[in-house]
Amino acid sequence: MEQKRILLTVSYDGTAYVGWQFQNNGPSIQEELEKALKKALGQFVRVTGASRTDAGVHALGQRAHFDVCSSIPPEKYPFVLNRYLPEDIRVTAARQVPDDFHARFMAAGKIYTYRIHNAAHASAVFRHCTSHVPVRLDEEKMRECAQALLGTHDFAAFAAAGGQAKTTVRTIDSISVERAGDEITLRVHGNGFLYNMVRIIAGTLIDVGHGKLDTGCIARALESKNRLDLGVTAPACGLELTQVEYDFERDERK
Repeated sequence: MEQKRILLTVSYDGTAYVGWQFQNNGPSIQEELEKALKKALGQFVRVTGASRTDAGVHALGQRAHFDVCSSIPPEKYPFVLNRYLPEDIRVTAARQVPDDFHARFMAAGKIYTYRIHNAAHASAVFRHCTSHVPVRLDEEKMRECAQALLGTHDFAAFAAAGGQAKTTVRTIDSISVERAGDEITLRVHGNGFLYNMVRIIAGTLIDVGHGKLDTGCIARALESKNRLDLGVTAPACGLELTQVEYDFERDERK
């Protein structure tokens, strides 16, 4: 039986997990997927993710690949794996990809969403997937400030300590800040992101909306490359990896 490389689309509520990557201090998404694969296939299979989301971060469209020799049709893996996965992790799609495909290194773009519950009291229902900000935010100022992120820049100021990126240059294709009632949604589309970059963007824009920082702070930080020119790192609970894009899928949609 020939070996196949399978690409999964995975969604999860990251509240109970230490992040995507296996760690010794608690359960990870990678660990749960590998446990489910072992139960389904009777053998250990290594899973490689597209993005190493942190503790408490959620995903709607995480991607991951693995190699396997099995008679299970690729498109059936969601049904097989979801039998063994906890309810807060779900495989939503699967397909076979070429043997040289790599979920992380071949990602052409990513979309992250950050959600803010901007009301006097935190949400009982959405507390795990929104960051609570009790003071009314000015979303117009947040939107104005965010425009400085568009294009290709050195985002050194937006990288948290501990990152291992070889370069801090990234391209942001689009960014939006939208309010619907008490909910403010920040959505960022780019070719890649540094460690905690989106949470630093979100925290900075929250401080701008609160009046703690002016609307020129992001432009100055891009020039100075100084983390101190920006706001705090926003809580992980508001962040979602919404989509990971690959060139071959973009070509298929044309």
